[in-house]
Amino acid sequence: MNKFLLEILVPIVMVSLSVWPAKAQRPIIQTKFTADPAPIVINDTVFLYTSHDEDDAFGFKMQNWLLYTSTDMVNWRDHGVVASLKDFKWVNTDNGAWAPQVAQRNNKYYMYVPMPGFGIGVLVADNPYGPFKDVLGKPLIKNSSDDIDPTVFIDDDGQAYLYWGNPNLYYVKLNNDMVSYSGAIIKDPQLAKVKGQPDPYHYQEGPWVWKRNGRYYLSYASTCCPEGIGYAMSSSPTGPWEYKGMIMDGDKRSSGNHPGIIDYKGQPYVFGFNYAILKQNMSKHYERRSVCVEKLTYNPDGTIQKLPFWSKNVDQVGTLNPFLRTEAETMAYSEGLKTDVQVEWERHIPWDKGRKVSEKIFLSSINNGDFLQVKGVDFAQGATSLDVSVAGLNGGSIEFHVDRIDGPTIAKVDVLDKAEGDVWKTISVPVKKIKGVHDLYIVFKGEKELFYFDWWKFHAK
Repeated sequence: MNKFLLEILVPIVMVSLSVWPAKAQRPIIQTKFTADPAPIVINDTVFLYTSHDEDDAFGFKMQNWLLYTSTDMVNWRDHGVVASLKDFKWVNTDNGAWAPQVAQRNNKYYMYVPMPGFGIGVLVADNPYGPFKDVLGKPLIKNSSDDIDPTVFIDDDGQAYLYWGNPNLYYVKLNNDMVSYSGAIIKDPQLAKVKGQPDPYHYQEGPWVWKRNGRYYLSYASTCCPEGIGYAMSSSPTGPWEYKGMIMDGDKRSSGNHPGIIDYKGQPYVFGFNYAILKQNMSKHYERRSVCVEKLTYNPDGTIQKLPFWSKNVDQVGTLNPFLRTEAETMAYSEGLKTDVQVEWERHIPWDKGRKVSEKIFLSSINNGDFLQVKGVDFAQGATSLDVSVAGLNGGSIEFHVDRIDGPTIAKVDVLDKAEGDVWKTISVPVKKIKGVHDLYIVFKGEKELFYFDWWKFHAK
């Protein structure tokens, strides 16, 4: 075969090769520091609520709670802040938005959050995206200095339980309204810390309770420090618990941990966090954490096989449809990028703050060489054109590569206008031959901070 034919055919062959099934990155969120994962499956989508370490945190600097969603366990969409300390009028601090969890009941969504020194509050929303509102105007739980890390479990008989605590574990029965409780607050005697006594359960904090095949499971951050993830089993949601060992041992690379466990599309998963993104840039320890996920494996007797420390890859369980509008903040991996929000208001008079109509989340801090990766994109029989929505700052270009960051370029978008950052426009470009399932690398080129990026969409052949 002559050189001319090779130059023509090799790129075509490379573009048609499939790389699916793809695997999740570790950690799964890179544009922000996230911790304390609280996943819940709603209508075939994983909703992942997290706490949020600020970029300049030295110790715990946490002001709000975030939401991410996925339908394939690999590509995650950023929905921004869904609640903050400002939502509680009885909380007069701008720090302390610790580990959340959301439960679904009565066609509503209940977010339980701790604020050290103030107790455990509950916010309620009509949908899982919010807005979440404080319906009590006071703490749901204000019991002791142990009032952190709430978790909720609703049993098959409809009884809901709230668990929490560090260094002791407490629980209470929630009423059907999910914002009140009946009976006494119970301090679990098995997991209680007694000075001078053995501590066989190694319970620290971050409880998570679930049920599988008639067995109840209690997982938690175990041993300190570093913290791993331990678990116990029972025939009742209130114990007695039998300690079974570690789901994951602690590791010196990560002082803390916090489990969140779900089943999704027939597979069990455990979420937690590490400090991998922080450690890329500095050796000193700060509280800037990043959420991770691993697949769980149960033994025939219901016990759980131990995992290595956040080192396995999770397979993608579905593909992404590029012919639907895809928000730019949907990704499996990125480098150098942040997300930002633009709020649109409806004002009737100039000096009136007005009513919030919508929030636009978009990619920001885009500089030369930054990129994002979207995995398992199914181009089917091909695409003819591509639309992107951008707002210009200094201009630049967006290159769409497949399978590798330096792989074949199927589309290039030139952002020529150096417009104001809040003026959005759609640019359309043709697409080179492409079909099948591929990883998509979106690479940014130019000088200075380039532009803002809102969404992209391919058009089918």
